[in-house]
Formats: sequence, C-alpha cells, structure tokens
Amino acid sequence: QVQLVESGGGSVQAGGSLRLSCAAAGYSVSTYCMAWFRQAPGKEREGVAAIASDGSTRYADSVKGRFTISEDNAKNTLYLQMDSLKPEDTAMYYCAARSSIWACTLRNELYSWGQGTQVTVSS
Repeated sequence: QVQLVESGGGSVQAGGSLRLSCAAAGYSVSTYCMAWFRQAPGKEREGVAAIASDGSTRYADSVKGRFTISEDNAKNTLYLQMDSLKPEDTAMYYCAARSSIWACTLRNELYSWGQGTQVTVSS
C-alpha cells in the first residue's frame, strides 16, 4: 500500500522560498512516477511538477524556472523546491504517485495522494 506524507508547507512573503518534502512508504520513489499537485480554494487540483522513473521532469508553465522537483532515493523522499514564490502559488500542495506503466503526466488521474501541506504566500 502506497503511503505518502508531506511536510514543509508554511507562510512566506512573495519572493521567498520553501521546500516541500514527501516521505514515501511501501514502495521506492525511483520506480514510480512522482508528482506534486496543488489546489487553491474554489479551483480544480492542478499538476505542478512530475518526475518519471527515468529521471525526466516536467513542469506546469506557471512554475517553470521557479520550482524544482527532485528525489532522494536513499531517503525515499520526494522534494519540491519553490523559489520566487508569488501570491498565486497559495494552495494546498499534494504529493502523488502512480505506476510507471502509465505515462508520467500532470493530468489528475490514476494517482495515489498524500494528505497535503498548506502553502501561503503573502504580498
């Protein structure tokens, strides 16, 4: 059974940085498609960044050049480094995993989810 536990959220001023972590249990992050999604109040959950089992990454246009997704296989942990944060980045951020038999995309389908961690960016 896949278990994902996020941490690292908080409140920060615009232009600041945060690093989110996602500890995984029950499987190896390096063998799955791993991703970060976010959901703001009143909006649909959207894909932010994903990393495939071959290490390739993809990002939503809104975060390219500001966010970096990475893995530490020894710690079985997924990260999201968020720099130059903007108020519109405010949302609940979710770690997600799905089998590598499927293409590793930012579409909200076939993923297992963590409980989420809140990120709030003030102007």
